[in-house]
Amino acid sequence: MSTEPEAPSEDAVQAIPIEPQDMPAPDEGPPQETITEPAKLLRIASMVRELLDETRQASLDESGRKRLADIYQRAVSELSEVLSDDLKQELGELAPPLEGVPSESEIRVAQAQLVGWLEGLFHGIQAAMFAQQAAARAQFEEIKRRGLLPQNPDAPESPDGPAQRSGTYL
Repeated sequence: MSTEPEAPSEDAVQAIPIEPQDMPAPDEGPPQETITEPAKLLRIASMVRELLDETRQASLDESGRKRLADIYQRAVSELSEVLSDDLKQELGELAPPLEGVPSESEIRVAQAQLVGWLEGLFHGIQAAMFAQQAAARAQFEEIKRRGLLPQNPDAPESPDGPAQRSGTYL
């Protein structure tokens, strides 16, 4: 029996933290503001944006508005499934259910509001990734500055100090 941990399968879902500075220590529980299925989030966001563009160009009758309201409610429900509890609550407050047969303007406003929230979420993800990258780079530069990175750990040391690597070979 191997003591190596199993690699996650391709179907495994990993949560993506939105704001790294708010991540709790490992013993404090799961991180806040996470997305469990980023691909699903992107598909739904693209669909909602396309629906918004289409509703701007067309006049909808009552059955069309009803159908669009149903799609909107399903999109919000599907989005809720991939969000952490705090983001789910924020989405619920921002995107309340459309009652009855909404007017064209109600549908457009609801969709625009949802698209705007999603774009803000994406900007938050980008900012968090940038901050993580900057922190990792600063940490790497600090390690380099202190000389803690071995140049070639397999090379024997010469009397003048550690041996320098002559190049990378393929």
